[in-house]
Amino acid sequence: MRSPLRHLTRRGLLTGTLGSATLLATAGTLAGCGTKGAQQTEAGCKSDDLSATEKKLAFSNWPQYMDVDEKDESKRPTLDAFIAKSGIQVTYTEDVNDNNEFFGKVQNQLAGCQTTGRDIMVLTDWMAARMIRLGWIQKLDKAKLPNVEANLLPSLRGRSFDKDNQLAIPWQSGLAGLAYNAKVAKEIRTVDELLTRPDLKGKVTALSEMRDTMGLLLQSNGHDPANFTPAQFDDALNKLKKAVDSKQIRKFTGNDYAPDLAKGDIAACVGWSGDVIQLGFEDEKIKFVVPESGVMLWSDNMLVPNKAGHKANAEELINYYYDPAVAAKLAAYVNYICPVTGAQAEMEKIAPDLAANPLIFPDDAMLSKSKVFMALDEKQEKEYETKFQQVIGA
Repeated sequence: MRSPLRHLTRRGLLTGTLGSATLLATAGTLAGCGTKGAQQTEAGCKSDDLSATEKKLAFSNWPQYMDVDEKDESKRPTLDAFIAKSGIQVTYTEDVNDNNEFFGKVQNQLAGCQTTGRDIMVLTDWMAARMIRLGWIQKLDKAKLPNVEANLLPSLRGRSFDKDNQLAIPWQSGLAGLAYNAKVAKEIRTVDELLTRPDLKGKVTALSEMRDTMGLLLQSNGHDPANFTPAQFDDALNKLKKAVDSKQIRKFTGNDYAPDLAKGDIAACVGWSGDVIQLGFEDEKIKFVVPESGVMLWSDNMLVPNKAGHKANAEELINYYYDPAVAAKLAAYVNYICPVTGAQAEMEKIAPDLAANPLIFPDDAMLSKSKVFMALDEKQEKEYETKFQQVIGA
């Protein structure tokens, strides 16, 4: 396994590469991408599958999101084993650095029903939802995904943007919750404590990722982030604004909160489980907390875009990574939530300490308090993102 804090985390890359002002501008621009000319339908944009005659596959993923051999970084053990087992040659590219940036790379081809040159791409829930809404993603054949059918975590089934689990299959997942440094702060259990406790004033950060921060605030008000009204969003936003205006919150961040939390420059924050695992390897005083009101669950999903020429090959790879033994090897390297039931027992054989880590294998109690943010339509996406960016000072 890699050493602690070995890289900028994948989740950090999600928001850390774009400033808030850029995010606001991008939200406004891309929210208009669902125009009539961009929309596709299954009947209107048919894809030919060449898998029977072409044993190959092009796979686009985020950097450092695949296990690597410590002694030879050109080797990817689980992927190499798939190639040897299946005979399918995989071209693996780490070219997803940011959801919006990647959207820009492929939108012209997908809007025009043309190939992107990719058979699998890995994107976060909200971007997966946008592409599904635009009709750019192929439905998968469940008969070719028996491991997914058997082993996908119950909490990741029937999500609002993919009710039938046929379009977006989780690669890895994570939690957005609270974190604190016990060297400089007392235990924190609730979002309201984070936003109002006097001893934390000016020592708090929250995430610039709207869905994570606002999801937690919606839960803290007793509302469901998977199904909320505009009025409920505004109520939660008002709570956030009070914390900004009172200077309780110092700033909003990507994953650059992590070193500040480790040093004690901030006392508590809204943070991501993957970061906190890595910080905890170095200092057991860094704690991740599932707020009493609930936690946000997000996933990065494997998608097969329209005009991908090797869908059956892609399905074979997706099914392979839902073998619990394979999933455990991958999770031992990336340290995010493993979406595969049965992988924890396999992990016990190779890394018992990680098998016991609830941020990689959450228990039922933790998962029962988790929510996936509601899929937004174009109008909602632009409206909510704009309001949020105005409050956080973009």
